[in-house]
Amino acid sequence: MDERAVSADALASFAVFADHLNFTHAAAELHISQPALHVKIRKLAQALGRPLYHRSGRRLVLTADGAAVARFARAHDERLAHFLAEFAGVAPSRPVVLATGQGAYLYLLGDAIRAVLAEEPTRLRLINCDHRQMLACVRTGQAHLGVGVLAAPPDDLSAVELASFPQTLLVPDGHRLARRRSVALRDLAGASLVLPPRPRPHRTLLERSLAAARVDWTVAVEAEGWPLITHFVALGVGVAVVNGCVPAPPGLVARPVTDLPPVTYHAVHQPAALSDPRVAGLLDRLRTPTP
Repeated sequence: MDERAVSADALASFAVFADHLNFTHAAAELHISQPALHVKIRKLAQALGRPLYHRSGRRLVLTADGAAVARFARAHDERLAHFLAEFAGVAPSRPVVLATGQGAYLYLLGDAIRAVLAEEPTRLRLINCDHRQMLACVRTGQAHLGVGVLAAPPDDLSAVELASFPQTLLVPDGHRLARRRSVALRDLAGASLVLPPRPRPHRTLLERSLAAARVDWTVAVEAEGWPLITHFVALGVGVAVVNGCVPAPPGLVARPVTDLPPVTYHAVHQPAALSDPRVAGLLDRLRTPTP
C-alpha cells in the first residue's frame, strides 16, 4: 500500500460521503461534481485495496472497512481542527455530537442538554436516530457519544450506565389493573396491546416474555414512539408496556410489571473518545442526576 496515495482530501471527502451515503448530497456539500466524487472514492478504495461501500437494494451501505476509514477520516479531521485552533490560540469551534432516539431526548436527557446549550449554544449537535443507527454513528465517528437501551454493551465500544427503569404498564385510571400497585405478565391475559412494530427490540422482548409466561394477547395497534403509544392508550385503543421513564399523562396510571427486566440506558463511545475533554465533560453532565 502506497501511503502517499491516501490523501487528506480523499479522506475528508469520504467522511462527507459516509455522512450521507448518497453521492448527490455529498457532492453538493463538497461543492464538486458527482463524477469527481466517484473518482476520489474509487481511487481511495484502490489505494487501500478494500471496497469501502456496497449497494443493498436501493441503499448504499459502508463495508466494515469503509466504517473504519470513515472513523479514521473524522478523527483525522478533528485532530487537524484542534491543532489549528490551538495554533491560533482560540477555543475549538466544532461541537460535540450526541446521537440517540426520541425516548432518551424526551424523558432522560432534556435537562442536561438544556444546561449544556445554555452555557454554550454551539457546543452540542444532536442526531435523532434509532438504536442501530446510534451504534453506527458512534462506530463510524459521526457521533462522539450515543445513548440507548442496550441488552449488552457492544464489544468494540466503551459503555457507561446512565439510568435504569422498570418496565411499566400504562392503563386508563378506570381499568381493572389500575387499582394494583404492580402487575405480572399473567395479568395481561386477554389484553389488547399497543406495540411498536416488529422487529423493534421492545416488541421482540415483550413477545418472548409473554410467550414464556403462556399469556394470550392481541395487537390493538402498532405505533412508533412512546408519545403515540401513550396517546393510543389514552384514547382507549389498548394498554401498553413502556419504559418506566415515560410519564403517565392525566387519565392514565403506570404500574410496574414485576416479571419483566428493567431497561437500562447506556452512553457509548469509542475507547479513546474521553481523551477529548469536551466529550468527557458532556458525558459527566449526562451522568449527573437532575437536581
